[in-house]
Amino acid sequence: MKSLRLAALFISICTFWTSPGFSDDLTRPNVVIVITDDQGYGDLSCHGNPVLQTPGIDQLYAESVRLVDYHVAPTCSPSRAALQSGHWTNRTGVWHTIMGRSMLRENEPTIGQVFSDAGYATGMFGKWHLGDNYPYRPEDRGYTEVLRHGGGGVGQTPDYWDNAYFDGSYWHNGKPEPVNGYCTDVFFDYAKKFIKDQKAANKPFLAYISTNAPHGPLHSPEEFAKPYLADHGVGLGNFYGMIANIDDNVAKLRTFLKEEGLTENTIFIFTTDNGTASGSKVFNAEMRGKKGSEYDGGHRVPFFVHWPEGNMDTAADVHPVTHAVDVLPTLMDLCGINPRQDYAFDGKSLASLLRGKPDSKTDWNNRILVTDSQRVKDPIMWKSSSVMTSKWRLVNGKELYDIDADPGQKNDVAKAYPAEVRRLRDFYQGWWEELEPTFKNSTSIYIGHPKDNPARLTSHDWITTGSTPWNQAHIRKGVDNEKSTGFWYVNVHAPGTYEIHLRRWPEEANKPINAGVKPGKPVPGGRAFRVTPGREFSTLNEGHVKIFDKEHTVSFKTDDVEAVIRLELPAGKTKLTASFTGPDDQTVGAYYAYITRLDD
Repeated sequence: MKSLRLAALFISICTFWTSPGFSDDLTRPNVVIVITDDQGYGDLSCHGNPVLQTPGIDQLYAESVRLVDYHVAPTCSPSRAALQSGHWTNRTGVWHTIMGRSMLRENEPTIGQVFSDAGYATGMFGKWHLGDNYPYRPEDRGYTEVLRHGGGGVGQTPDYWDNAYFDGSYWHNGKPEPVNGYCTDVFFDYAKKFIKDQKAANKPFLAYISTNAPHGPLHSPEEFAKPYLADHGVGLGNFYGMIANIDDNVAKLRTFLKEEGLTENTIFIFTTDNGTASGSKVFNAEMRGKKGSEYDGGHRVPFFVHWPEGNMDTAADVHPVTHAVDVLPTLMDLCGINPRQDYAFDGKSLASLLRGKPDSKTDWNNRILVTDSQRVKDPIMWKSSSVMTSKWRLVNGKELYDIDADPGQKNDVAKAYPAEVRRLRDFYQGWWEELEPTFKNSTSIYIGHPKDNPARLTSHDWITTGSTPWNQAHIRKGVDNEKSTGFWYVNVHAPGTYEIHLRRWPEEANKPINAGVKPGKPVPGGRAFRVTPGREFSTLNEGHVKIFDKEHTVSFKTDDVEAVIRLELPAGKTKLTASFTGPDDQTVGAYYAYITRLDD
């Protein structure tokens, strides 16, 4: 467990890694990472799907080194945290997708930070889902060019109001920018422009293209869904259509790289963030479970690497078990970026495996890895866990599966192999004991920081005992009960005078607190969040804030769009609660809070 203890030596992110091992910018490999959302191992025709056709990704598969036993977390944010940082998800503070547990702790490295420090131009396009406020946004974490939606998907609460996969607005380097077209097409188009600009500047680049597709709600351009609708209905038909559109974009991006003369020295990676959300109805590559599951169907996903100059352009399979925590140290190794001596990853470089020459210092077949699905306020030992080697899976600390003989995890052999159960349990016990002290370090949203002033807080990040309003349909419904509010962890950056603007609807909606809103326009596919009608209230007339254990109240008029409270605040970490009430005892959460430090 030595590497685990070393990894606890957190330091502030400030020029983490430098000294590239290549002679000049023209010889340093570029990196393109395409990661999709909710697409499982079986959601590719190259993996045997009998319905879905993915010719572009199939071609990449045929020309790549493939990690055939590669694992992530069973849900979105945790997988991305491990991939970005090279640390176990639970170490990073990201073990949920909402409730303030999807923000990557500020002392964690990211791929963007590491490569930016090493002289690369770094671009992030699409889904971040590791924080929408300073210091958690991609533009705060080393990415020099960013186009992203808010939250965990288009139309979720932190996203620009009324976004629904087609057109809308995304945050471009921190500011909302209108776009035209389908979300996946837009993200790939912005990435191509970024790449072209870096080629013109003779600068090596890293492009992280992270699609929100095929995550629900299931919307696809009609021409891509059409082949699947008759036999599979609107839901699965659009799920497959979304993947077909991704496939088309991957093929076009590879053609673009070839036309720009960049293919040979670009490390091109295709992967996904968790098991399938919808595709197991048709094909799941003989695996048990899907998104959210501790069984392999929840976390074993594709990972293809293509790099002609690195001799990774012919089909080859890497069989030892691997994990998202391996991605960053592997990319650093391939790109000649030297690690700091006082920082340790939980993952290992897979460069020797990718090159077909495994280093003898690692017993790859007996290496032990852990994944779990917490999705709670604070992690729970053994919850939805899988302790993995290349041969074994210990599930929830009790069930044991021989994955070679039983890939579908149907036959629990724990009683037949008690020594193996003890070995894997012992590893997990040490893993948990080493990580557990970090769980109390809650991530706090900065307010009053010059890089994010005003700060825009949303109910997506509430800590709550009720149902978190994480998408815009929830906001429109306007629940009014005792569990309709929550609190944010905040870090007041500097003492001073602050204005807190409480809103039920975001600024771009510009609607009174009490007002209802009309349903938005539908889009092809499933039901968009915005088609839910917005509830009207008539009697809400007071706004409430509780911060540093002091309560503050202000009255507002029926047609006011916000309630404004001005306060003198000290610096420091605290909880912030915000709500609206009326004379009939209704309580509605202030889903949006815009907080400005006036002294800045």
